[in-house]
Parts: sequence; C-alpha cells; structure tokens
Amino acid sequence: MRQFWLLIVLLSAWHSAHAEVALPMTQVADGVYVHVGVTALPDTHNHGAIANIGFIVGQRCVAVVDTGGNPQQGRALKQAIVQTTDKPICYVINTHVHPDHIYGNRAFKEGKVQFVGHHKLARAMANRADYYLAKAEQQLGISVSAADIIPPDIQVNDTLKLDLGERVLTLTAHPTAHTDNDLSVYDAQTNTAWLADLVFVTHLPVIDGSIKGWLHELRSLEKNHYTTVIPGHGAVDKAWPKSMQPEKIYLQSLLAKVREALKQGQFLEAAVASIKAELPEQWALISEFHRKNVTTVFAELEWEETH
Repeated sequence: MRQFWLLIVLLSAWHSAHAEVALPMTQVADGVYVHVGVTALPDTHNHGAIANIGFIVGQRCVAVVDTGGNPQQGRALKQAIVQTTDKPICYVINTHVHPDHIYGNRAFKEGKVQFVGHHKLARAMANRADYYLAKAEQQLGISVSAADIIPPDIQVNDTLKLDLGERVLTLTAHPTAHTDNDLSVYDAQTNTAWLADLVFVTHLPVIDGSIKGWLHELRSLEKNHYTTVIPGHGAVDKAWPKSMQPEKIYLQSLLAKVREALKQGQFLEAAVASIKAELPEQWALISEFHRKNVTTVFAELEWEETH
C-alpha cells in the first residue's frame, strides 16, 4: 500500500511539473483578451515570444488571434482560453507570416478548428518555411518542424465575416504594407481593431513589405474612430489614432530621406550610414532594425526610380 501511495505522489508531482501554465491575459474590452509581448529582439532567452497575441470570445465559440512565438507559448495560450471560457475554439486567425505570430499554431490543430489568413499567407509560409525552420534552434532556442507552420484553411481575399455567436468579426486582407499578407480583425461589438503588425508601439516598425503601401494603409486606418486598438507590438491603445502617430512620422521621414538620397545619387552604403531614425527617443531596437529598414526602402524606391 505504501508503494502504491508513493507511486501516486510521484505521478502527481510529474503531472504538476509537466502541466501547461496558462499565459497571463488582460481583458482589454468585453470578451477580448490580450497577452502583451515584451519589446525585444526574438532570441534564445525569450524564445520568440514577443508579439501581442490573444483571443475573442463569442456566445458560440472562440477566435484566437495569433498563437505566439513558440509551441509552448501556443499551449499556454490554449490553457488560458480553457481557464477563461467553456466555449470551444472555432478559428485561429494568423495576422501574417512572421514566426512570433504563428509558431504556436500546432497547439490548436485539432477537431473542427479552422485556420484563417490572408490569401497570400500560405504562399509566404511555403516560401519561408525552410529558412525559418533551419534558424529556429540557433536564433530562438526552440525545436519546430513543418507541422508547426499551418497554412490557412480559409483564405481572405478582401474582407470576410466570422460569426462567433452574437459577435461578428470582420477580417480585412490588406494590400502590401508591413508584409504582403497582413490581416486585421475588427470586432464591431466593442469597436476594437486588432491591427497586429500594421501598428508598432515602442518597438521600431519593421518593413518587410512596402513603405508606400504601409503609409497608405495607415492613412486609411487613421480615419476610423476605434475605441480600442491592439498593435502587434506594444501597449494596447484607447486613444486611437494617437498610438500610430510616431510610426507614421517615422515611416514618412524614412520615405522622404531615402528619396532625397536617391535624388542626390547616393549609393546604398552611404544612405544606410547617413539616414537616421526619426523620433529616436520613441523607439526601442533602432540599432537592430533601422539600417535594415533603410536598405528595404532603398530597394523599393530605387526600383521605382528605374521603372
């Protein structure tokens, strides 16, 4: 009998040690829950868990918006949902291809859960998968496989409505901006816009698409009177469009400075060395991303100048 109870104690201890810990969440609007990520470069210390991720609860089911930067964070997010509501998960919405938003996908691949994304997301995943997977261990200290990169079952070409039960979400597939596969989520019930990496707060914006396209989307979004805006990185905003002004200024300045450099006949190396980030006091990670942004914009505008 003593051996039996010892076994029970050992099994209980093993289960406690291996049980998933729920990801801390904040309810930013009625039924809208967000985990705000750290402002940091994805690395082997944070294992890529840097993005804002979360979920929206309807009367019928739950929609997850981005799943995290590693499989464990995805499982922790799922545990948070289980602890918050008894409603089943029906949709997983990936806002774009970057690993900090999709590496938790596998935790939700079960039952009738449907994955949703921009119509260009599947292609972007396929094009980048080999590189992402090859670098995951070295750069993030995590083990992932192709099974962790799950393309959308439902592709959004323009807009799409998802009914969670007395709560309809409007998904918008944006033209090329931060990436060529940006998707935003709007909840009319709370006037909440989940804009993901179309909006960066504190974290320097990172261009992986088109600076001109991004500014065009920001000018359009700026006209809306949202009650709550959830950026991809940084604090949730309750005074829109205040949160996006530094990003808009940074991108406008970068566009103008690179155009001037091209007009003066500067080569890329000179432009990268001379063009400084606007509002440097506003941004974290300038040294990690600004030079790359200059390079990306230079290539976009150089092509524009020669065609």
